[in-house]
Amino acid sequence: MRAVVVSEYGVLPEVREVAEPAVADGSVVLRVEATGLCRSDWHGWMGHDADIVLPHVPGHELAGTIAAVGAGVSGWHVGDRVTTPFICACGECEQCREGNQQVCPNQLQPGFNYWGSFAEYVAVPYAAVNLVRLPDDMDFATAAGLGCRFATSFRAVHQVGQVNAGERVAIFGCGGVGLSAVMIASALGAEVVAIDTNPEALTLAREYGAAHTIQAPAAPMAQAPGAPTAPPSVVDPAGGPYVASVVEQLRDLGGAHVTIDALGSSDIVQQSLQSLRPRGRHVQIGLLPAGVQLDVGRLISQELTWLGSHGMPAHAYPEMLTLVATGNLNPTRLVTRTITLDETPAALAALSEGTPPGVTIITP
Repeated sequence: MRAVVVSEYGVLPEVREVAEPAVADGSVVLRVEATGLCRSDWHGWMGHDADIVLPHVPGHELAGTIAAVGAGVSGWHVGDRVTTPFICACGECEQCREGNQQVCPNQLQPGFNYWGSFAEYVAVPYAAVNLVRLPDDMDFATAAGLGCRFATSFRAVHQVGQVNAGERVAIFGCGGVGLSAVMIASALGAEVVAIDTNPEALTLAREYGAAHTIQAPAAPMAQAPGAPTAPPSVVDPAGGPYVASVVEQLRDLGGAHVTIDALGSSDIVQQSLQSLRPRGRHVQIGLLPAGVQLDVGRLISQELTWLGSHGMPAHAYPEMLTLVATGNLNPTRLVTRTITLDETPAALAALSEGTPPGVTIITP
């Protein structure tokens, strides 16, 4: 099969012929019909994930058709249209038995623990607990985005953050995860405030339901040497911009009932906690660097809640798929670019310069 192969960290991968994955007992092999390009893939390519062994094939957001079924797998057949969470849980441990497959200690992740979906075929282990049957009218590009970014956001906003209609939700970072969170929180009736450095991402956030957007200053490393840090500004459909800090702008709106870090940044964590109303809730989706410190005094005095959220198990997909089927959620709108396998190495490398707005889908 053809696949994108990383032979050296940080060096442009190449598309070449490699062996197809073998179908193991309890697993299936999928013909990859669509797979998402995610910043997590970039981190893996750069050598930031200790689970990766070179040579390696990235890719963890996927949808496809079953090409082979391993021994012991029942209820699934060649040709079935499926997707899978990026966390492939074992189905047998204590956490899995309690329904918490997203924190399974024995989990495997395509594109990290083993070769992933930037290829024509990919294996899915523990098929009994990880396959999700696709509705007949859902295209593969939409389905590929569900397994990581959209499903992760759905669980974070709805099941972990328990966002309610009328609450003000501040979402920091409008990449694929953040824009998904904007769409989901808005569909739940929340007043969404989207924060990002990229005005194009904020334009999409408004299209997906954000009531307010805040353009934050770019990270210092992205500016020319000696250039002053530009102050953030609100971009509101009802009026022009004004200058203030992100925290000040959120407080001017009345503070947030819920804050969500969809990127993973120490600065964002501090801003999130400072922006919360008393007894507010913070949901951490983005992975954080080691050594991040919290204002524990504020956490205690304001009775704030810190919540971690990591993926979503396959058994929780039906509620999300029902909302998609009824038109309450429309993840198809998040797909802004489709590329081929041959275009993937350059697109992966381009993430070093920043994340393009929306979701990029690869069609092998």
